[in-house]
Amino acid sequence: MTLEELAKCDGQEGRKACVAVNGNVYDFTSSPLWQKGDHQGMHRAGADLTEELQDAPHVRAVIERYPVIGQIEEDEAEEVKKGGKVLVAAIVIAVLGGVLALLLR
Repeated sequence: MTLEELAKCDGQEGRKACVAVNGNVYDFTSSPLWQKGDHQGMHRAGADLTEELQDAPHVRAVIERYPVIGQIEEDEAEEVKKGGKVLVAAIVIAVLGGVLALLLR
């Protein structure tokens, strides 16, 4: 499944509510916590949540209760990982720049 196809599984207007985590696409449509594609205002269906859920301790146990309906195509999964690394690097640079600016005052 491509990320574009996943985005269509947004839980809106009767569509399935699906998310990708670690390359697997899970169908959360049956979960009352994912009504209309929204998970308690924190996450939206139709997205790759791998980076967002990386440090959540219970994620694997909870997610594996739901059916895997596909996998994200490998090239696309690598792009998501690269994008996450770029974001982390940008945040680190911004923080270091802010600290440096404060020190040079």
